[in-house]
Amino acid sequence: MADFLLNALLAGLALALVAGPLGSFVVWRRMAYFGDTLSHAALLGVALGLMLDVSPTLAVTVGCVLLAVLLVTLQQRQPLASDTLLGILAHSTLSLGLVALSFMSEVRIDLMGYLFGDLLAVSPTDLAWILGGSALVLLVLIPMWRPLLAITVHEELARVEGLPVAAIRLALMLLIAIVIAVAMKIVGVLLITSLLIIPAAAAQRHARSPEQMALGASLLGLVAVCAGLALSWYKDTPAGPSIVVSAASLFLLSFTLPRRA
Repeated sequence: MADFLLNALLAGLALALVAGPLGSFVVWRRMAYFGDTLSHAALLGVALGLMLDVSPTLAVTVGCVLLAVLLVTLQQRQPLASDTLLGILAHSTLSLGLVALSFMSEVRIDLMGYLFGDLLAVSPTDLAWILGGSALVLLVLIPMWRPLLAITVHEELARVEGLPVAAIRLALMLLIAIVIAVAMKIVGVLLITSLLIIPAAAAQRHARSPEQMALGASLLGLVAVCAGLALSWYKDTPAGPSIVVSAASLFLLSFTLPRRA
């Protein structure tokens, strides 16, 4: 297997593995718009990274984490509805990123790669960031699984039981921010949320427990990555969108199978 294809496969599989359980929480807590906001802000992180001459992946990671903290803070203090606030930040950060990039005429930028992903161009350095970020998220997510489930089922009851609900909610948002930052290279800022949501939504129909749904979402994500890469390799289609199309096909296929009682 060619090195660039092996890098792409390993990066895609690592992301799919961690996107499954996180995507399950995104579906359960109806946080799709939050994911969209962070993914749109990733482009602003790219622009800042190029302006400051630091790694775009590092800049996007830091930017997404800071935006997650800002969102939590504003949601607690502003009278605006959450979806209104998210809509303002999503489009403002995306537009600001595009404007900032337009001023850097001396820098050659593959804007389509950032918007829609360029999985086959993943370098060993990119792969290290993706593997490291995915491993970090899994290591944090495993001990937090039960508390996250508790606040997802009933926040007030979890608060009565003494769980730090606000801190757990913020931790979940930070984990999503890290995954979105490292996934940018694979599916692009405009398609990241799809990879989080679609496998989880497909697995939800046939799962009998939260753990089954998380595992099923990860497995469907792994299949989507392999199928999308195969489609890209043999038909010369863009890798990121091909993965999302494969995930969407699995979602539609899930409706043809009988639902488990």
